[in-house]
This record gives sequence, C-alpha cells and structure tokens, in this order.
Amino acid sequence: MLFNSISYLIFLPLVFALYWLVNKRSLSLQNILLLVASYVFYAFWDWRFLFLLIFSTALDYCTGLLMHDAPNKKVKTFWFWLSLGINLGFLGVFKYYNFFAESLAVALENVGFHASFWTLEVILPVGISFYTFHGLSYVIDIYKNRIEPERNIVTYSLFVSYFPLLVAGPIERATHLLPQIKKPRVFKYGQAIQGVKQIVWGLFKKVVVADNCAFFVNQIFENSGNYSGIELWMGMILFSFQIYGDFSGYSDIALGTSKLFGIDLLRNFNFPYFSRDIADFWRRWHISLSSWFRDYVYIPLGGSQGSKAKQLRNVAVIFLLSGFWHGANWTFIFWGMIHALLFIPLLLFNANRSSLNETQYDLKAFLKIISTFLLVSLAWIFFRSDSISDAFHYLSGMVNFDDVTPNYFYKNAKYALLSAITFASIVFLIGVEWKNVRKGNPEIQFHKITLFVLLFMLFCMGTYRNQMSFIYFQF
Repeated sequence: MLFNSISYLIFLPLVFALYWLVNKRSLSLQNILLLVASYVFYAFWDWRFLFLLIFSTALDYCTGLLMHDAPNKKVKTFWFWLSLGINLGFLGVFKYYNFFAESLAVALENVGFHASFWTLEVILPVGISFYTFHGLSYVIDIYKNRIEPERNIVTYSLFVSYFPLLVAGPIERATHLLPQIKKPRVFKYGQAIQGVKQIVWGLFKKVVVADNCAFFVNQIFENSGNYSGIELWMGMILFSFQIYGDFSGYSDIALGTSKLFGIDLLRNFNFPYFSRDIADFWRRWHISLSSWFRDYVYIPLGGSQGSKAKQLRNVAVIFLLSGFWHGANWTFIFWGMIHALLFIPLLLFNANRSSLNETQYDLKAFLKIISTFLLVSLAWIFFRSDSISDAFHYLSGMVNFDDVTPNYFYKNAKYALLSAITFASIVFLIGVEWKNVRKGNPEIQFHKITLFVLLFMLFCMGTYRNQMSFIYFQF
C-alpha cells in the first residue's frame, strides 16, 4: 500500500478511529490492532512475502530469549551467529544472489572461462533491508547486554512491523521504539495536528516535487545522448530534488502518521541540502541508516581511534557497505566509494566535525552549501544510472555546451507548464526549509494558509497524475 494512494487515504482514518476507540479498554488490544493493521498494510503489496516478515520476526524474537537464557557465553554466541547468518542469508538470497552470480560469470569470462550460473526469478520483498536491520540491531543489542529481550510477542512483532516505518524506514532502535509501544498512549491534539501537517508536507514533497521532477529525470537519464550539456545539468539537479523529495517525503509521512498514534519515530532527515561538507551531509541524510552503520560497524571496527590508516579503512568500509545496502548494482558501490573519497580529506585534516557548531549563514557558508550540493548531485548521477558506463557517458555529455538553451523544458505548452510548476515547487521547498533551518526548527513549521495551499496543490497533482511508487521501496 502506497502512502500516496486512495487505499491509504481510506486505511489511515479507519485505523486511527479504531485505535483511539479501543484506547481506554486495553493497551494490548491497541497493539494487536496496530499489528494487524501493519500486516494488512504489508499484504497489500504481496501477501506471500508476509510469511517472510513473520518468520524474520519470530527468528529474532526467539533468538533474543535464547541468548538471554543461555547457560554460557559459547551457547549465547552460537544463537547470535545463527540468527545473524539466517537474517543476512535471506537478505543475500533475495537481494544480492543474482548480482554475485552475474558478476562472477562476467569476471570468469574476462579471464577466458565460460561460466553460467543459475539465477533466481524472484522479486525483491519490499522493505526487506529495513526490517532486517530492525531485527539485527535488536539481536546485537541483546548480545552486547545493552537491552533485555522483549518477552511479549505482540510487542516485539509490532516493533518490527509497525506500518509507518515498515517498508522504507526510518530504521528504528529497540531502545527508542519498544518503550513507547509498552506504555499507554494518550491522545494529544497538538501532536496530532503536527502529524497531519507533517503528512501534508511529505505528500507535497513526493507528489508535487519528486513526481514532477521524475517526469523530466526519467527521459533525460534514459536518453542522455539526445540532450545538451545544460539540459543534463538540469536533469542532475532535478534528480537531486526528486530523490530528496521522494525519500524525505516518505519519512515525513511516516513520522506524521506515527504522531497520530502517539508514537514518535526517529528523525531521518535534517535539511541535508544545507550541509556545509560531506560529513555534515551524512549527519543530515538518512540519519537512521548512517547512525546504524556508525554504531554497529564503524565503532566496533575502531571508529576514529587508532592510526590514520585504520580510520581510513573504517570510513571506506562503512561507505562501501552503505552503497551496497542500497542495491545490488556496481553503481551503488561506486556511489558509496565517491562519498568515501569526498569524506577522506576531511578525516585526514581533522575537519570532519568542523561544521558541527557552525550556525552563521554568511557568504562563506553559502558557498560551502552550494559546493557540497553540487558534489552530492554529481555523485547522484551514479546512483540513478543503470550502469557505471552510463554514468560516465552522462558526465561526458555535461561538458557539451554547443546549445546552452534548455529547449527540452519548453518544447511545447505541456512541457512549459510542467517545467514552471516543477521549478516553482522546488523554489517553494527551498524557501520553506531555509526559513525553518534559519530558525533552528527541528520540524517544518508553516502557517495555516500554507497548509491550504499545499492541500490545493496536492489535489491538482493527484487528479492530474496517477500514483507513483517511492524510490526507496526497491531497497
């Protein structure tokens, strides 16, 4: 079920009404209702993979209990590695098996051996990377004696399957979400209104900004050889706003929806395109994933301790893993490598935390923001391209300035109107976020009139275009 679908527009108010209707009766009944709703939400995509979600949940629930009750360290370690192996095994089979099989076949071909490996004709279960990481963090935290296992199966199942975050995050931690699930929730009008505003803002990002950008981005990237350099530059910038509007829009809808149920989720974005360097960008972009890799990979490897060589190794590992997490394609790995290369100079000169306390927005800060945005956007080309060669072909076309007029964007009345709407929505997005970041607001704040304008724009776009899936559903 998509957040931007008619079915969700019916689903959410129905669950919301039933949820608060049973509020005074029983917390357990509330949680059961949310769990059933979450399974219905997931089954709308493909009910068959609901069994995989339930199995993954049961595996980690049982592993947590078995590790906690283990008679000695050896038995505890056995259950830990068994759970880790099965979880990563499922992720590897569904998401990465074909990639490894095809890559190995190509590598053998290059050295003179002909090889043909059996590949799987299966679709990727939506959200598998997200709910697998939910379970892994829970199991690791129990193994490290950071938390006690949850013995209520409904409570733990809801932690893994809670529908606002189920298919595209944020990646929650047991220490943050489980306590909220276990305690009674009281309806708060102010929190609910803020949730509605955040949902509307997220829908604006997705339906008005991202989906309109996608109209141009898809054509430009799929036929990059047919466009001038200036049009390719504009295609790159539009994709930067497409992926931001698409993913952060999903996160806003998820957080806003959760507020309606009295539960706060981890913030996943913090105005990332106002970052002053790459380190600052990764503190603001997909925060739940970057903090996951920091806590469960980077720090265990040694983090920023030890020699510079070890620090560089640790940085390279987490960025390559981050790229590989996004998808089974060399383009994602290359994208991760680019960010590692951009981050390493900051580490070498001990400047990776220099922007932490910067609050001034002068000309110097503005130039840092623009340069960081351009570097991030150039890296997005590899993320969006089907292959590394396609990405380099796109980059080579960007230096062709024989025709400096972006004719593509106004070749007819329809394109001219859509171009105007798209660029105006981006300017509006930047303006609203700039106002909020200058004021230090952790969440978007806007006037009631703005809310009505956003609702009107959503209505117009919703009647004009069919619903489009979210980019991060493929991860």
